[in-house]
Amino acid sequence: MLDLQDIFGPAGPLEAALPDFTVREPQWRMAERVASAIAQREALVIEAGTGTGKTFAYLVPALLSGARVLISTGTRTLQDQLYAKDLPLVARALGRPATVALLKGRSNYLCRYRLGPGESALPLPLAGEDAMAVSPLERIRRWALNTRSGDLAEVSGLADSDPVWGEVTSTRDNCLGVRCPELSRCHVALARRAAIEADVVIVNHHLLLADLALKEDGFGDLLGAADAVILDEAHQIADLATQFFGAEVGSRRIETLLADLEARVRQGGAPARALLETTGAVRACLAHVAQALEGRGGRLEWAEAEPLLGADLARLRAHLGELTERLRGGEPEAPLAAFAERSAELAAILERIVSLDSLEGARCVQPLRRGFTLSLMPFDIAPRFQGLVRARPCAWIFTSATLSLGEDFSHFTSRLGLTEADTLRIDSPFDFARQSLLYLPEALPAPHSPEHLTAVLRVARTLVEAADGGAFVLFTSHRSLERAAALWRAAGAPLARWRLLVQGEAPRERLLQAFRADGNAVLFGTASFWEGVDVKGDALRLVVIEKLPFASPDDPLVRARIAHLESTGANAFRDYQLPEAALALKQGVGRLIRSEQDFGVVAICDPRLGTRGYGKVLLAALPPMTRTHRQADAVEFLGRRLGTTLPREAVP
Repeated sequence: MLDLQDIFGPAGPLEAALPDFTVREPQWRMAERVASAIAQREALVIEAGTGTGKTFAYLVPALLSGARVLISTGTRTLQDQLYAKDLPLVARALGRPATVALLKGRSNYLCRYRLGPGESALPLPLAGEDAMAVSPLERIRRWALNTRSGDLAEVSGLADSDPVWGEVTSTRDNCLGVRCPELSRCHVALARRAAIEADVVIVNHHLLLADLALKEDGFGDLLGAADAVILDEAHQIADLATQFFGAEVGSRRIETLLADLEARVRQGGAPARALLETTGAVRACLAHVAQALEGRGGRLEWAEAEPLLGADLARLRAHLGELTERLRGGEPEAPLAAFAERSAELAAILERIVSLDSLEGARCVQPLRRGFTLSLMPFDIAPRFQGLVRARPCAWIFTSATLSLGEDFSHFTSRLGLTEADTLRIDSPFDFARQSLLYLPEALPAPHSPEHLTAVLRVARTLVEAADGGAFVLFTSHRSLERAAALWRAAGAPLARWRLLVQGEAPRERLLQAFRADGNAVLFGTASFWEGVDVKGDALRLVVIEKLPFASPDDPLVRARIAHLESTGANAFRDYQLPEAALALKQGVGRLIRSEQDFGVVAICDPRLGTRGYGKVLLAALPPMTRTHRQADAVEFLGRRLGTTLPREAVP
């Protein structure tokens, strides 16, 4: 029987079955450690540098182990890739077929009940008919005739932002459950059933955490039966877990409850007058809160919001409690009992947020155009997450390209209570010194200066001209991005030769498709383009970073966390702000080199890297790229690799 080194080595089954497979020693080293962790039911944290091939490094030992494995990813894109491409390839190469299930959150699946009657009468698309000329809803109706999975990702041309998603999917609040006439054909129920019976189940972090936090029913058996849980893109887990272990309640969710209840009342079978009086009182409280927040922009800290909203929120809690009691009164009726559960849950969340001790978490209020959201983020999730992991005695494997600062994993492991887990750091096999150049411009204005953004765009323009496009320009705020896009477009003809793609003007995946297809485009992006974006080849050869990605101290949640750490005697900058910025910067820089053939320049336009002591910490976290402070070096590097002459505007 072949061992892992043979499987991943020259003339092994992977190289024989996969034409593009590259033999990499770090890959089988990671695979051996994953295999050991699965066999011993251990907790393991692995940072695998870009190019390690970590997906195959955990899939091969997972399939060979014969264990029941749950794989959790950070994005739906990676979920789909694992299910449709990577797992079938590896299974065929190893001759180890496995039953694989893909499970997403309920908001990804068509709800036949909400789609409504009439789909059977719709014609199938005519030959040669332009599918995009058909409305999204009609496309869904036609697709619903033949789909087996009910996964809306199958619908051609359906954007993630299309409002039709909310019309044809269910939520925990509006799902009829066992009372649904479509239960036997329910795509969510069928997907869960298939997952429970599968050898390998692919979920995403949101779904996994919903199970762990007991916020979604029906998944306990799924996780409880797993022999191993593998979390890819694990750097996202701490922040996501903080959200799931926190609490949030908004006016929109409360108004949805009221609207659903009032529709039920109008159908009869409920004591209309008393209920409508109570729903009216709840609506009045919502209106008072919205009025108190009118004209206020951005999130408010609890210390600022409580004097404004305290009395109205107390009345809102009381009226939701009264509504719950009215719904529970009288003869039990299933539909009204469901409304009572929803009302009671909202009242409990509101009570938890309002009554929280200020040392336990950060609270804030987010004004919206037509309402508000109250949220709570706990400061310390480690005990709870650690308890949940220990309660499930299986292997827990966390992997990502960005989990450590140098050799130190403590920032990641301490946040999740994984201090006893084994750790392993595997460097990228890429030759960063040859393939890339890190350009650190000197004499730029300070990041808080009004002239900084203009100076960044001057740098970006020179480098874009040298690279002939093929650039990501990454910003730390939407405000900077929008201003930069306006300035870039105002330059007119000299820059118009490169197609400009701007985050927010189209869905992310559509922007990425356009960027790859163009080959010479310039993309302006913020947070969602700093990570989880994979553009291999010549389409991306330049990354310009506006400033260091420190979390904004104006954010109430960040400010509250800083205040909490300082109150406990910790150093908030050293223990929180700096590690977070270092990992985010590592992610942003990591967009450039994605294969052995990639090349290009990363320019970080923040003078603090050279003027502040912490700059050394940030630079040490980056790949071993050749560095320069000379613009001429960056221009020459791009020109040499592209085989072009230097632009006249290049300034040494």
